[in-house]
Amino acid sequence: QVQLVESGGGLVQAGGSLRLSCAASGGTISRYTMAWFRQTPGKERDFVARVLWAGDSTYYADSVKGRFTISRDNAKNTVYLQMNSLKPEDTAVYYCAATNGVVFLTVQSVYNSWGQGTQVTVSS
Repeated sequence: QVQLVESGGGLVQAGGSLRLSCAASGGTISRYTMAWFRQTPGKERDFVARVLWAGDSTYYADSVKGRFTISRDNAKNTVYLQMNSLKPEDTAVYYCAATNGVVFLTVQSVYNSWGQGTQVTVSS
């Protein structure tokens, strides 16, 4: 099972940018579809973005489309989430995830490897 560690979170003003990183060990991310989810206290964990293991096809939640970019660097075994034009409603703990699944790739239960999360706080 691949282990994932997120980093890059912090405090940023509205309109600013952050880049989150997800470093993998115990497996190569080239064999997994990788995704980012986010969660606020008392709320469900919501899908943000994913990139397929083959072809680097990306898909985004409507709430972040045009502002966030997911990418992978297989040589570094790392997945990134570039977050631009941040809004206060983007405030959440962001989680990296990996799956061998091939369907329902926006559903959190499909993912069987998770990072510990990194806090992103956007001030108005």
